[in-house]
Amino acid sequence: MPSRRDFLKTSVLAAGALAAPRFAAAAAVPAKGALPALAGARVISTWDFGVPANQAAWTVLAAGGKALDAVEKGVQVPESDLGNHSVGKGGYPDRDGKVTLDASIMDGDGRCGAVACLERIAHPIRVARRVMEATPHVLLVGDGALQFAREQGFHEENLLTPEAEKAWHEWLKTARYKPVANSENLDYHRNLPGGPRNHDTIGMLAVDAHGHLAGACTTSGMAWKLHGRVGDSPIIGAGLYVDGEVGGATSTGVGEEVIRNAGSFLVVELMRQGRSPQEACEEAVRRIVKKRPDGAREMQVGFIALRRDGAVGAHAIQHGFTYAVCDARRPDGLYASPSVYATSFS
Repeated sequence: MPSRRDFLKTSVLAAGALAAPRFAAAAAVPAKGALPALAGARVISTWDFGVPANQAAWTVLAAGGKALDAVEKGVQVPESDLGNHSVGKGGYPDRDGKVTLDASIMDGDGRCGAVACLERIAHPIRVARRVMEATPHVLLVGDGALQFAREQGFHEENLLTPEAEKAWHEWLKTARYKPVANSENLDYHRNLPGGPRNHDTIGMLAVDAHGHLAGACTTSGMAWKLHGRVGDSPIIGAGLYVDGEVGGATSTGVGEEVIRNAGSFLVVELMRQGRSPQEACEEAVRRIVKKRPDGAREMQVGFIALRRDGAVGAHAIQHGFTYAVCDARRPDGLYASPSVYATSFS
């Protein structure tokens, strides 16, 4: 009888041959050290709500704008959406009833900025960019991040919406904390292909018409988390990493597991070594599952990647992870990611 380790290995390998879109799989893997030629501007992001986010980013790219401006503009769409309960001003609070936001932004030249555990500012991605451009630092947190935002003139507001406050009071009746992979209880964007999906991090990567790369990642983190908990999203190298000579990667899901594996940095380094974006995402997920074979059945982690030539990849532990791609040929493409357990259990 095959062992559990054999089963996991077989599942991962089989999933890798599945549903990556043809335009991702068709791109040749460059030789080690070679720089692939630019195919044109493109943007990729996580989840169903990546579709409208990509379209906002595309208004910048289509006009010949910079990838950095595009990703900043794009992720502000879910940050503004009160129906999205894991990003921005509609986010669910921690167990103390406080909405705390995390975000990071990174340019292909290595510049980056981030904020974590930020309260009262609806667009943490804008504050993250100001950290990058106006300070010598990479990451500001908590009260210090809020103080900086105030000094930079950002508007403060109460981020705990009536809907989120009601959900928090319901949670307090049991105070049970257990993240659920691909939870469908948030009822978001049912009109989009694929139906309701997990409300999680929006991670976005873009390459512009000049061949420049950038990425952004923003979230309100896990609902009902301990106050002060920070996941992978604002951690450069974990939730987001971009190298202009190679490509970029970003993640979604249980942030602790991504941090433990320096996930997004790993994906980019694998691409540097010659693996395709798809192969790199698969290997990053494989390593997480290998370290946590039992826990992996209870959690979701997914990666998306964008190579400098526009080739993309995506992979996740569980089925149900979607990602969106936008370019001149496909303004609203939405795809289901291959996954380790896609055919193993529901």
